[in-house]
Amino acid sequence: MEIYLLCAFAFLAGFIDSIVGGGGLVQIPAFFVLYPQLSVPNVIGTNRLASAVGTSVAALNYARSVQIPWKTVLWSGVAAAVFSYLGATVQSLLPSALLKPIILVLIIAIALYTYRKKDFGRQEQFNVAPEKLGWWAAGIGGILGFYNGLVGPGTGSLLVFGFVSVIGYSFLRASAISKVVNVVADVSSLVFFLTNKYVLFHLALPMMVCNVAGSYLGSRMAVLRGNAFIRRVFLVVVAGIVARFAWDVFWG
Repeated sequence: MEIYLLCAFAFLAGFIDSIVGGGGLVQIPAFFVLYPQLSVPNVIGTNRLASAVGTSVAALNYARSVQIPWKTVLWSGVAAAVFSYLGATVQSLLPSALLKPIILVLIIAIALYTYRKKDFGRQEQFNVAPEKLGWWAAGIGGILGFYNGLVGPGTGSLLVFGFVSVIGYSFLRASAISKVVNVVADVSSLVFFLTNKYVLFHLALPMMVCNVAGSYLGSRMAVLRGNAFIRRVFLVVVAGIVARFAWDVFWG
């Protein structure tokens, strides 16, 4: 029974993550509830294999239909990979609980801003000069890569927000960029989990199939329905991130 429930959550996580990120908010808690006997590295590593393949499928779907600015992806992806490692290093030295109240306030502010600004991310309106685009993309990737290593939940959604609010991409293009950046970060961390034998393939492979199915469906819907649909899903996912951090801050 547990494996069937786990696969259902993998499908839902893939669907949500492919649109606007945040699939880990669905999959990781479900994994811990259904398999409490597993270690944290086992859960993270097994989930990472399934989600990395699903995210790759979503990235390919976007690449077929959306013109992806590869310069932005390159700068952001490299910075995210480097600073994610640094964030993980700091996390081992500094309790992330100290930062969670600050992050909770910031994410609530992001949710309110997106909700009140009805045209946010519907049209592309660049806020930075073309010659500075790479540096801004690296800044977004570096900051959120560091956040990913330090705390983690909702990195994909925050990447989307960063590309929309700071650079001025539409929600659809920002989602496409964040998927490719996520693949880079996932693959780099997956090497660690595979080499240390944390991945449980008897769980990862069926999860992967369901995650890929959810990712394919979600990314197709995002492309077909466009920016308004992605904005609505973004608000729902950010509300979930707020709930998660509020739980950690007040009851965790």
